[in-house]
Amino acid sequence: MNKRVAQYGRCISLVIVLFAGCGQIANRLITNVPEPFVPNPLELPPAPDTFVWSQVIDAVDDYFRIAREQPVQNADGIILDGRLETTYQVGGTLSEPWKKDSTPGFERLQSTLQSIRRRAIVTVRPQGAGYVIEVIVQKDLEDTDRTQFATESTASKRHDGTLIREENRIDDIPQTLGWIPLGRDASLEQVILRDIFGRITQADRSQSLLHH
Repeated sequence: MNKRVAQYGRCISLVIVLFAGCGQIANRLITNVPEPFVPNPLELPPAPDTFVWSQVIDAVDDYFRIAREQPVQNADGIILDGRLETTYQVGGTLSEPWKKDSTPGFERLQSTLQSIRRRAIVTVRPQGAGYVIEVIVQKDLEDTDRTQFATESTASKRHDGTLIREENRIDDIPQTLGWIPLGRDASLEQVILRDIFGRITQADRSQSLLHH
């Protein structure tokens, strides 16, 4: 009897180990490989200033609407920092996968559950024949006078202490008091930097292959 119990225990242990191993393998297969960290500011290779700036504009335009820009200049003895600022954009939710301003995971979930807005500021500084680019994405949380569908605004007190409930009031919609800064969205900064760097370096590789 003891031998059977011991054999049964070993079989159970073996099954548990096998399931644990299969679970780890499956987790590795479905888990995305983390993207490599990109320095911010990031050095860019030498390239014509007009080309670099056009790639920056094209990349940022995929995430935000550009409000104003000052192109970078690094030619004919003229050196001038490039800078662009975008308009604020309400964060893309889980039901808006086409909006790229919210990165997958926490940022998109937070933008779904709360009112989040973002904007980007990009600076490109000439450094020799190359450049240094810095991407800053600011993130704000909406501050309202109350939560939506709250009941405190739908009832008022009379002088005798009784309550008067007012239905369908226009001011039941929460009013925006302002925006609370939440700091920077480092995950989106990384995505934009990788996008810009890839556009410029891939173009360099294509040109070198054509020359060969």
